[in-house]
Amino acid sequence: MSNNKTTAEAENETKVPLLDYSSKSIVGEEANEDQSLARRTWIESKKLWRIVGPAIFSRIASYSMFVISQAFAGHLGDLELAGLSIASSVICGFDFGLLLGMASALETLCGQAFGAKKYYMLGVYLQRSWIVLLLCGVFTLPLYIFATPVLKLLGQPDDVAELSGTVALAFIPLHFSFTLQFPLQRFLQSQLKNNVIAWVNLGAFCIHVVLSWLFVYKLHFGLMGACVILNLSWWLIVIGLLAYVFCGGCPQTWSGFSFEAFSGLWEFLKLSASSGVMLCLENWYYRILIVMTGNLQNAEIAVDALSICMNVNGWEMMIPLGFFAGTGVRVANELGAGNGKGAKFATIVAVTQSIVIGLFFWLLLIFFHSEIAYVFTTSPPVLEAVHQLSILLAFTVLLNSVQPILSGVAVGSGWQSYVAYINLGCYYLIGVPMGSVMGWVFHFGVMGIWAGMIFGGTAIQTAILAIITARCDWEKEAEKANNRVDKWSKPSHT
Repeated sequence: MSNNKTTAEAENETKVPLLDYSSKSIVGEEANEDQSLARRTWIESKKLWRIVGPAIFSRIASYSMFVISQAFAGHLGDLELAGLSIASSVICGFDFGLLLGMASALETLCGQAFGAKKYYMLGVYLQRSWIVLLLCGVFTLPLYIFATPVLKLLGQPDDVAELSGTVALAFIPLHFSFTLQFPLQRFLQSQLKNNVIAWVNLGAFCIHVVLSWLFVYKLHFGLMGACVILNLSWWLIVIGLLAYVFCGGCPQTWSGFSFEAFSGLWEFLKLSASSGVMLCLENWYYRILIVMTGNLQNAEIAVDALSICMNVNGWEMMIPLGFFAGTGVRVANELGAGNGKGAKFATIVAVTQSIVIGLFFWLLLIFFHSEIAYVFTTSPPVLEAVHQLSILLAFTVLLNSVQPILSGVAVGSGWQSYVAYINLGCYYLIGVPMGSVMGWVFHFGVMGIWAGMIFGGTAIQTAILAIITARCDWEKEAEKANNRVDKWSKPSHT
């Protein structure tokens, strides 16, 4: 390894001007309390959407790869749709949530370090995250290898479990792409290089559409063809982002591999684990919904219908997840710069704008709920089942316009361990039991399971996060952020 810098060199590097997040070179002007509320909101919105816009676009592009693969599978048959849906939503989804959550530690550390102008540390943090996630990827590999018996144990029908297990084995390369891609995205995102992520995702998405059509429809490779192309498309994203970073796209924050990445790993692992638990508990929640649905009568139709709704929800969810990313970066940057009031105002602006967008999509689903399923299937039973679930889909979208943004505030502030306990209590001690009671005891089926989990878990968790955020002492959080940056910049951690 090369470019192993001393602490003195690292401290000197932090003095090199890069792009001050609040400078005119980025947003054109800086807000202050003497300006009108409208003016301050406009300035903050420009800062926020510099991150949110590309983040939404790149998330929609990458998520659409899964949706398109499932759409191709759905037109091959109901069993193929159920097999790919279970493999991607349950097996990949569980793994995706864990690794994505662990990578979000970089949103706290890189975001606050960038705000404090400790630029050199971003590259070290990226390498530590790669090490931690690759090790985690090795330990979670058996989930893919033994997917069939795991799914049968969870009560899935034998034919669906067998096909899903085959698909899961084909997704092993996809699994390892997560371990590299997620840290890269957060590394670039924290220094406002979201446009790069967006363009790379767009290129991979276009290739994915063309190759999926070619391999599934023209060359008749069927379901396995769809899986191979999904693997390839996600690895193209990894290769594109690596090429940008390694070829000089981040001259101040990436100067090569360093042995410093191997020190302080235990502390980094603990923060990554807290982040992973916090976000994977959220991500796994709706995966559990699909597993529970698989235990109902006529499970294949129920799983297909719910998977379609989850795909639509996931597609729209990319917008609040874009706000999640933008809010996390804005809050972390402002806290790292010691500006607690700026972090508070960024939170208010992000939540307000996301709610407005959520209301728009809520109305859209209310009025056009009968048409959404035709993208995925022409099966009359599945279409009818989706029609019945559409009202729950609309309210899920509305709740999701608030909850991810509040989670973004938690990540930007470094509250992951506290929120993990909240998620555990709300989702798994309240939401899952309530969904089970509504589904089986009161015989409401999939509608009861979903309604119980929404109003028993998600709504309560959102309310608690809203109260915590409203009562936050932002100046104290800014002081904590500065202490955290100083701690991680010391020789014992670098």
